[in-house]
Order: sequence, then C-alpha cells, then structure tokens
Amino acid sequence: MTEKIIALSKLVEQGIHQFELPIKPNNLYDPLRYFMTLGGKRIRPVLSLMGAKLFNAPAENVLHVSIGVELFHNFTLIHDDIMDAAPLRRAKETVHSKWNENIAILSGDVLMVKAYEEICKQKPEDLPELLTLFNRTAIEVCEGQQMDMDFEERDDVSITEYIEMIRLKTSVLLGCSLEMGAIVAKANKADREKLYSFGQELGIAFQIKDDILDLYGDPKKFGKQIGGDVMANKKTLLYLLAREAANKDQMDQFDALEKDIDSTRKVATVRALFDELGVQEKAKSTMELHRKNAMKSLNEINVPEEQKTDLRELADYLMNREN
Repeated sequence: MTEKIIALSKLVEQGIHQFELPIKPNNLYDPLRYFMTLGGKRIRPVLSLMGAKLFNAPAENVLHVSIGVELFHNFTLIHDDIMDAAPLRRAKETVHSKWNENIAILSGDVLMVKAYEEICKQKPEDLPELLTLFNRTAIEVCEGQQMDMDFEERDDVSITEYIEMIRLKTSVLLGCSLEMGAIVAKANKADREKLYSFGQELGIAFQIKDDILDLYGDPKKFGKQIGGDVMANKKTLLYLLAREAANKDQMDQFDALEKDIDSTRKVATVRALFDELGVQEKAKSTMELHRKNAMKSLNEINVPEEQKTDLRELADYLMNREN
C-alpha cells in the first residue's frame, strides 16, 4: 500500500484504540476488546476516509463514520463466525470459540448499537442521508448472509445467484463506506452513485479473491483456516464453476465428498478436482471482469485524475493480496 493509504489506516487504528467500552459486565465487553484488537485490513473505514478525500474533504471530517462502519463490519464477522462454526479469525480464536455462542451473539449485538452511536456523532445535517444509506446496507448484508445459508440446503444454485449473494453480503458495504465519505464531503449525487458502483464492483472482485485464497492461500499469511469453505460445503464461485464443467464421474466425486468427514482428505481431493477442471483460472477471469467494471465507474467520476490515484492503488493491493 502507498504511504497515503498507510497513513489513513493509522488514523483508523488511532480512532479504534480511542474507542472506549465499559468494563462490566466483563463477559459482554471483554470479547469486543479482544476482537477489535485482532487487527485486520481495515479496508472499509479506510474507504470512508478515501471517499471524503476524493472530493477534497479532510479525512478527519468522516472519522466517526469510518469507525462506525468498522464496528458494524466486526459485528457481522462475530455473528458470521458463529453461523459458519469457524474456529479462527485473523489467525486467532473466534469469539464463540474463546467464550461461547451466547456471549458472542450478545457482544455482537452491542457492537451493532455502538456502530450507530459512532455514526450519529457526525454533523446533524448529514445524518438523514448517512443513516438512510447505512440502514439500507445493513439490511442488504443480512439478506446476503441469509442467501448464503439458504444455498447450503440447495443443489441448484446458479453463478448469477452467487454473485448477487456476495454483492449483498460483502460488496454493498464497500460501496456504502465510500459513499458515506462522499456524503460528508458534499459530493453531488451522480458522482456518489459512481463511487458506490466502484466500491460494489470492487467488493465482488474482493470476495472472489477471498474464495480463491480460502483454498489456494498460504496458511501462514491467510489468517483463516485453509479449505474452510470446502469443509463447510460452501457454494463458492469455485465450487459452482467446477460443477458446471464436471462430467458425471466428477459430479459423483463431488457428491461423495460432501459427506466425507476426513477434512484433510476432503480439502486435498476437492483441490485436485478443481485443478483438473481449471477452476482457479476461471474464477480469476470473473474477478478481473468485476475489477474492470469497478475501474470504469471510477474513471467516470468527475474529479481530477490525480485525486483517484489512491483508490486505484488500493484496488491493485486488494486484487494482489495474500490474506
């Protein structure tokens, strides 16, 4: 990442470190203190700052929004980890693993409320538009998560449905983060919509990259359990592309593997099948399509080209990351 983006990341980290939680009840707030210090890329809050800076507003003007977005994102992660029965997040124990599911649910609920508290610290004149966008996005994220869970019970999920699911579950929050910064910066509606589209398309590419890393990433760098999607029988883009290209014998193998309880064998066999079918390259092609869509929207925003440099470089970083 560039020095400018690193500086924005540090500004977000400072804001998070200054964010205060009550001491008691310990089992409500200790999990949040633990989870918020696990780090992460802080992409969403940085995007809020960048959305403001794109239109010449100081990053400090949107700091409360950026912290609120990060709190909301972490709320979704705590609850997603419960639903996915995930043991690790950022290479550390998930909240429900370290404490228990009930504590994780309640702590996540508090974090959601804290997100609203933080956003409401922005100037009152900005709040109607900020909260309208944020509320819509929060609902869409829940819709995407429900679609993801529904897919676990279906054998007829299409690639189009999958892209819509990740648009809702992941990418709308990137678009929202950027547009909230633009709202604070008083950008016009047309440019805000293009910036949102940039974030949404980049978010789809971002999630496809995550799907690829889940199976093909370096365990020392990825920070999550390698092959977690395979073990959970997730209908990822890689899986759907494989099913689309598989012959009858390969389809039978996939069906048998869904019931395999030996996780090491299951992950290794699925990866071998994916390699046989050229799935990774097909997924990368789809990722690249959405990256190009994102850059097209960015190109159309009516600000000087040099003001878009940081967003271009962040997009490059996200597409080439290893974790």
